[in-house]
Amino acid sequence: MSKGNIGVTTENIFPIIKKYLYSDHDIFLRELVSNAVDATQKLKTLSSIGEFKGELGDLKVVISLDKKKKTLTISDNGIGMSEDEVNRYINQIAFSSANEFLEKYKKENASIIGHFGLGFYSSFMVSEKVEINTKSYKEDEKAVKWVCDGSPEYSMTDSKKETRGTEIILHIDEESKDFLEESKISELLKKYSRFLPIPICFGKESEYIDEKWVDTDKDKVINNTAPLWVKKPSELKEEDYKNFYDELYPYSEAPLFNIHLNVDYPFNLTGVLYFPKIKSNFDIQKNKIQLYCNQVFVTDSVEGIVPDFLTLLHGVIDSPDIPLNVSRSYLQSDSNVKKLSAHIAKKVSDRLLEIFKNDRKQFEEKWDDLKLFIQYGVVSDEKFFDKAKDFFLFKNLDGKYFTFDEYKELIKANQTDKHNNIVHLYSTDKVKQYSFIEAAKSKGYDVLIMDGQLDMHFLNNIENKLEKCVFTRVDSDVIEKLIKKEEDIKSTFTPDQEDDLRHVILSQVPKDSTFFVSFEGLSETGNPMIITQSEYMRRMKEMSAYGGQMGMYRDLPENYNLVVNTNHPLIKRMLTEKDSEIGDKINEFNNKINPLKTEKENLQKANEKKKDEEIPQADKDKISDLDKHIQKINEDKKTNLQIYGKENKIVKQVIDLALLSNNMLTGEDLTKFVKRSVELIG
Repeated sequence: MSKGNIGVTTENIFPIIKKYLYSDHDIFLRELVSNAVDATQKLKTLSSIGEFKGELGDLKVVISLDKKKKTLTISDNGIGMSEDEVNRYINQIAFSSANEFLEKYKKENASIIGHFGLGFYSSFMVSEKVEINTKSYKEDEKAVKWVCDGSPEYSMTDSKKETRGTEIILHIDEESKDFLEESKISELLKKYSRFLPIPICFGKESEYIDEKWVDTDKDKVINNTAPLWVKKPSELKEEDYKNFYDELYPYSEAPLFNIHLNVDYPFNLTGVLYFPKIKSNFDIQKNKIQLYCNQVFVTDSVEGIVPDFLTLLHGVIDSPDIPLNVSRSYLQSDSNVKKLSAHIAKKVSDRLLEIFKNDRKQFEEKWDDLKLFIQYGVVSDEKFFDKAKDFFLFKNLDGKYFTFDEYKELIKANQTDKHNNIVHLYSTDKVKQYSFIEAAKSKGYDVLIMDGQLDMHFLNNIENKLEKCVFTRVDSDVIEKLIKKEEDIKSTFTPDQEDDLRHVILSQVPKDSTFFVSFEGLSETGNPMIITQSEYMRRMKEMSAYGGQMGMYRDLPENYNLVVNTNHPLIKRMLTEKDSEIGDKINEFNNKINPLKTEKENLQKANEKKKDEEIPQADKDKISDLDKHIQKINEDKKTNLQIYGKENKIVKQVIDLALLSNNMLTGEDLTKFVKRSVELIG
């Protein structure tokens, strides 16, 4: 028997391991099982090169529980350790036997997992005592038993173990007794070890005999030792990919496409990524890519290794070249990670382009489910756009699909404005915007459907990337100005007539929104009033609803443009009736205001070439006094116009018609409109 002190630089190493080395205590099982797999893989390597000539036997890792003894045991029949190796690899913390083995057998080695030599000591996070019972594959080496209670002191004695391999026996402490539950261990093995290359056995298989389940002598293997991503794509069928997806995500809807990654330069990378049917709330789709290192599960938070938009994909990535921290719990910052990320993004875009070119019909059929993912990529990754522009599809209201270039060719003749911008018209709701869509179609314009979650962010993004490209919603202006090909259409009313009618109309608009009234000489067969909304402001508000840097727009009140068609008979009638009923009174106000305006203008003209300090104070006071008088008379005039407007059923009816065509008339207002319509018809 020998005793000694573990070679550490501080006696506080165990508290550090117990509390800080690993973020989750359950990782101890991953580390110990991985070490057991390492030991088994090493033996296979030595056998393959002739250094081990014995029988390999049934290579496996066995996990067993004894609740009475409060022990959890991890056993393997791998390479085992000699007394000298226990001293070197266990008693010297952070001296990794895996690293040494890799260096010695770098040409022949199989998949060796270990990194830092600290994995074994994770066992002390949950144990009050740990035993190692091991026997080397070398025939002349004796078996060794090592015991430590979590202090720097250990004991090492000869063991009676007769078979090759290692047993790690954990005496679980009181705080960690949940690790003595079969369900807990099953859960952890499924999480961390489900794809390890050596069979992992836990418990026995059951058979249904005489109307009851009975345990057999057959080990229950919990892992798939040859997962899909370690196989060659040429060996696989589409059904294999589907079955593997079902294994990863039981009861999930079938994916759209898959990409098999198999890279050996400039880094090693394998994996299979799937395009799921992405729902509108795509945040909940994240954390579905599982990261493995030599088939050992590391994490499902892969934001550091794939571009953000690719985190919407599902599947597996496995690479021994990913730089992990000492606990293998998360990624370290490294230039190779960025290269890996860029390469994965390239493989994804290449695969999408390949599918598009080889089977466009299938691509179009799945486009509505793919669009959100691709838009997210375009918005968040500049390089992805360079590829995506060749397979991104616009969809119009007729259900037809077009690439950027195809759609440009379709609309450029009829939808190019006076500044040579190609105007892409779109609708976000073909039911609510029906009248505007019909007006656009009457002009021969084509209209896209843009009703997705990221559409506004996407449109804002690509307008800056595509030359002479503008996107405008069909209800953002009257049809005559939607694609400006001539000078603005002028109103046929005088400024005074417009100003008077503006106050009449504003007296009847809804008070919960802001309306700007403008007058334009449109077709007399068109609508008397049309409500539009600024493309810029509406888009900013919609984008801010999904976060980002435009939150300031979110709280702004809704602003609308109420366009009055001065050529429409109803509008002309409004003006005529206004002049007939209150024209004399309005003229009285105008007669009072006009001489005051003239006097003010004369004073301003007399002083227009003078500096402010040269203008007589009397003139300044007089101009200020005239302003107050003019303002007071205008307020009285405005009040009279509003009183008239509030009592005018025709004005209210025409405004409500405009609101109704925009789906903005609801509840009590809609009921009143119907009742008023009946009265006016009667």
